[in-house]
Formats: sequence, C-alpha cells, structure tokens
Amino acid sequence: MNDTKTLDKKPAQDLNRNNPKNTLVPTKEELALLSVTEEIGFKLANRMNQGAWKRLWTFCQRHIGSLWIYLATYNLINVFGLENIENSSSEKPLLLVANHRSFFDMYTVSSVLFRRTKRPIKLFFPVRAKFFYDSPLGWFVNFVMGWFSMFPPFFREAREVKKREFDKYSLRRLIQLSSKGRGHIIGFHPEGKRNSNDNPYHLLPAQPGIGKVIYAAQPQVVPVFITGLGNDLPKQILANWTDGEKIRIYFGKPLDLLPFYEKKDRLRTHKEIADFLMEKIGELAMEDKILFGNK
Repeated sequence: MNDTKTLDKKPAQDLNRNNPKNTLVPTKEELALLSVTEEIGFKLANRMNQGAWKRLWTFCQRHIGSLWIYLATYNLINVFGLENIENSSSEKPLLLVANHRSFFDMYTVSSVLFRRTKRPIKLFFPVRAKFFYDSPLGWFVNFVMGWFSMFPPFFREAREVKKREFDKYSLRRLIQLSSKGRGHIIGFHPEGKRNSNDNPYHLLPAQPGIGKVIYAAQPQVVPVFITGLGNDLPKQILANWTDGEKIRIYFGKPLDLLPFYEKKDRLRTHKEIADFLMEKIGELAMEDKILFGNK
C-alpha cells in the first residue's frame, strides 16, 4: 500500500473530486508518462474497479479470497473492536488506517471484514506501482492476491520522477473513492512503507499524504493495529497448525477529525492529521502491549 507524500504541493481544492469524469479518467498527458506495459496494466485495473467487474471481483473476494485467508489463520487470529466497523455507515466511504509490518496486513483485515460483518464492501488498496503495474506478472499478482483491488497506483520510486506527474491523477481518484461510494473501504498505511523493526509496538513516522486525502475527502476513519503476521507465506500458513504466533487485529473507534477540517488546507494541517492517525494507532498498540506484551 502506498502514501501520497510526493503530491502535497497541489491544493486539494484543485483536484476536481466532485467531477466523476475528471477523476475516473487520466488526461492524455498523464497517460503519456507511462510505458506501454504500465498503461495497459493501469487501464486493466481501472476497468476492473468499476461497474459489473468490480461487483464480480468483490464476490470473489468475499467467497474465495476471504476463505483461503481464513483457512490459513483461523487457529491464530483474534479480533477486537469489530463493532466499530459494524456501527459505521455503509453509505459513506470508510478509510482504515493501519500500521504496516507484513505484506499480508490488509488481506487479513479484509478477510475478517468479509466473514465477520454484514456490511456491503468494495475494497481499494492504494499501492506502489512498481511491480504491480510494470509487468504482466505484477498484473497477475494483483489479480490472484487482491482481485485487482490494489488500486490506484502511485509512482514513488526516485528514478520515476516524471511518472510522479501521473500520481496527480491517482490522488484525484483516491480522493474520489474516499469521498463517495456505498460500501467503499479504503485500506491505507500512514507509515508509507513496511516497518521491519523487531519491536511490534514500534511505529514509523506518518507521511502527510494520507492527511491530504482525508482533508479533501472527509471520509469515516477508523484506526487499526495489527500484530503477529509474518512475511513468509508458507511459514505463515504452516503456523496455523503448529501453534504459531497469535495474530491480533484491533479496530479503534471512528475518529473525530472536525478540528482539523477547520484549519487551513496546507501541508502542516495534512501532517497534523497524519500524526494524529499514528497516535491513535499507537494507542491500540499500547492496549495490546498491556494485555499481551509479556506473553
């Protein structure tokens, strides 16, 4: 999953988030920045995240994807605060902001949502474009792992400076998805990258990009803390039957961000929002540490 820190120079009011035509389709100039492979990968994922195709892949996520994740984790997983998801409105997008320690964080969270709640769900996971959009193998992984839900793509690599201009479209699209849409759930990692620190309660600094999205879209926001997941898929699956490390997922209460919306739309405000999110994720981490930190 990706953050949008490279895009904070553009005022939120210029993003045309209320114009579906402008947000759904990138400009010719933006598309021209992509390679042929990247353009095909983008157009494929963009189409798969709309209309009947999105409904089809959501059906597959609910009945196939969530099942195999459940079968790989059911002996280990513990969930707290799920009522905070159940009590959220399905008529307004819900942004889940979580710490990031494993490749499988949001996949596991999504399985819990599909299998343990009754709310309508359409998932979107902003992602770094590298690999997932620059090769057919990446397209395939997006399909088999996420049913094309790793969307929209962001180009953050240092060598892709020109392609970062395409991120202006991706930001518009992300704000649009976070602003309006029944059942929309957007998974986001404010840290911006995977945390490899051995201490599960150590959190990386927040990047301001998520604050920019929230300021512009004003969605429902729920903090999430996840611990116990590894990055070795075969080992993680085997752990389910060998008394492996317990997986714990905490869903916090919806956040009141109104005080931030009353401030000026600028980078400082975006960073304050992002820092506030990490503070709330940290509170969930401390809750886990009190309950299980010495076990």
